[in-house]
Amino acid sequence: MVTTQEARPTTPPSRRPRPAAQADGGTPLGTRALTLLAESWRPVAVLLALFGVWWFVAWRELVPAYLVPAPGAVAETMIAEWPMLLEHTWVTTLETILGFVLAAVIGVATAVLLVYSRTAEKSLYPLILFAQVIPKIAIAPILVVWFGFGMTPKIVLAVLIAFFPVVVSAVAGLRSVDPELLEMSATMGASRWKTFRKIRFPGALPQLMSGLKVAVTLAVVGAVVGEFVGADRGLGYVLLLASGNLDAPLLFADLILMSLIGVVLFVLVEVLERLLIPWHASRRGNLALATV
Repeated sequence: MVTTQEARPTTPPSRRPRPAAQADGGTPLGTRALTLLAESWRPVAVLLALFGVWWFVAWRELVPAYLVPAPGAVAETMIAEWPMLLEHTWVTTLETILGFVLAAVIGVATAVLLVYSRTAEKSLYPLILFAQVIPKIAIAPILVVWFGFGMTPKIVLAVLIAFFPVVVSAVAGLRSVDPELLEMSATMGASRWKTFRKIRFPGALPQLMSGLKVAVTLAVVGAVVGEFVGADRGLGYVLLLASGNLDAPLLFADLILMSLIGVVLFVLVEVLERLLIPWHASRRGNLALATV
């Protein structure tokens, strides 16, 4: 006995309704918020713990107030001196950004020269290493003598400090490209410029971005060190004034603003990294690390 089964119409996969969580074509807002919370609660907890220790030490007067002021005194000083602090913060931020951008451009260009020229590598790389080990605080007075008391010596010092990690990371990234890709590119007749633009530079971005994140924080240090030596503006100048006057609340407020500059610039470079290399494995490991 032969039986026949009634044919049932099937819905093509492309027309099947998607789950509500994927209806918008992306990750739901609630999931993103939970992921952000899972990634950020640990540093927030550490900051709150440090703030609690600071408040307890100041409240119990375990350390003299002229050494460790109370958080409330620091907040009052920051509010009272906010116009002045904002002006000097802008100066230091501008010096840091200019120094970092110049260090990134010069560093990447130098790395390309070192990778493509064996002669340049043997000639320049030892000199770059020698310049890096020289204490930059010793160079600052010379820069003031050469360039005066304006922004130029601070920018130059920021470039000198931020330059080395950019060069090292860029050289490592450019050399880490798969040789088979380079051979295939040469076989297909691609020029050096096209190979660099399509293969070498994109492949070097993960390591380059790591170097840039280090460099942007060092650029803040360079700008502030330059202001220590000779300046009448900037957070480094305010820090010297507060230290000379034993004004601990102003000193701590100044340090907090310095730290915020570095953190904000670091986050901006991190966002740039997410935009440039969303395909890299390091961008997919955040959720796994957050659950450890």
